Amino acid sequence: MDDPVHACVSLTSGEEYRLRCRVASRLLGDWLEWGCPSLPTMRRWLTIVVAALTLALYAGVVMLGLRMGPRSLGWVSGAWLGRAFGDGPTSRAWRVGSMDSLSPKELRLVEYGSELFNETPVYGSQYAKARIACASCHVEGGIAPYSAPMVGTMQAYPKFSQRAQRKITLNDRIDECMTRSENGMPLPDSSHEMQALKAYIGWLSEPHRAQAKFIGRGLEPLPKLTPDPKHGAEIYAAQCAGCHGDHGEGTRRPFPPLWGPESFNDGAGMGTIPKMAAFVQYNMPQNRKGTLSAQEATDVAAFVHMQPRPKFNHAYDKY
Repeated sequence: MDDPVHACVSLTSGEEYRLRCRVASRLLGDWLEWGCPSLPTMRRWLTIVVAALTLALYAGVVMLGLRMGPRSLGWVSGAWLGRAFGDGPTSRAWRVGSMDSLSPKELRLVEYGSELFNETPVYGSQYAKARIACASCHVEGGIAPYSAPMVGTMQAYPKFSQRAQRKITLNDRIDECMTRSENGMPLPDSSHEMQALKAYIGWLSEPHRAQAKFIGRGLEPLPKLTPDPKHGAEIYAAQCAGCHGDHGEGTRRPFPPLWGPESFNDGAGMGTIPKMAAFVQYNMPQNRKGTLSAQEATDVAAFVHMQPRPKFNHAYDKY
């Protein structure tokens, strides 16, 4: 065959293919100067192009995530619509407020509140018996979504408490944690510790009108499932024991004990399977969040719930 286009391909028959190849040759010009590429060659080039596009897309997503920051859940529609239609948030994500506006006295109080919140066994040892920090349950210093974050808490109180069956103040709610999750005693209302924790929570709760609404308050309830503690024991050994210890004793900070004398007592919110399962499913394992299914989270919560722990002191029933 004298036609250089036909000379580089192997065909059994078909004038139709020859016509298509001529048209492609005219359209693609120099690229087909040496003839139509073979099918394996085209496949290799297609694979390279797809891989390059995938890598570029992945890199773009990573860069966008870094630019948006960790607290970007739920901002997109509100922020974009707000800028487009003149309403709603003007920045791309909720972020912790600045301390620049605080007076020196306020700054010291907020900083001490942060230390109490994140290192409760160290700075609040006179009131807390458990080797658990507030931040053990209210993750990332109280700003992680779907881990009962503190953002907006100041404005939410006073409110009705299902557990206490009455309207409670923020002071009451802090003391619920102190007497249950911390297995300790209430903080006096006038104490430096109470004032510092409230200052820190208030700082986190500041309404930042130029930012997107914070998404992920409270815990996200899971569907009602039948727990299997035996399966939960297997999950615990494989996914949890590395940080929390083979016997739930906890390891170095920030990995608290999950049962035993230094853990939360049986009156704590985490002492119930539904609440623990909801927390675990969204927040654990810490380095692989979201990898456990709802059933797996329920099973491991049931296993932990079966283990021994301190009894709630009913002298603090009002909390």
